[in-house]
Amino acid sequence: MSKDEHIPFQHEPEEKNHVALSVFFNIVSAWNVTRKEQIILLGLCSDSIFYDLKAGNVDNLSEDTLNRISYIIRIYKILGILFSVREQADAWPRKPNDNFNNESALKYMLKGEVTHLSDICSYLNSQLS
Repeated sequence: MSKDEHIPFQHEPEEKNHVALSVFFNIVSAWNVTRKEQIILLGLCSDSIFYDLKAGNVDNLSEDTLNRISYIIRIYKILGILFSVREQADAWPRKPNDNFNNESALKYMLKGEVTHLSDICSYLNSQLS
């Protein structure tokens, strides 16, 4: 077995995209994120692309969208570490936060840039120490 065989999805980008989107849709469902909010979080420019992704047509998922999904997954994971009860972790993105001018983390992420997702991820990482 070569060392490349240990890297998941390396030779199957469509499978990687499908798994990433599946996890994303599960997370945003737990967070009660609307369709419109999901489109913003994914950085999509149209409803039709969103509906294609929801239908499983994932062959053209952009690097930007994959990066955004990666941040959402990391945020979800860190929240699971910070909160012992999953319901509390899933409620946190919608709660007002002094660190974001009393806006919720979700509202901050919905400003639409990848940097907003990165900022939330960095903030949560800082809470781990």
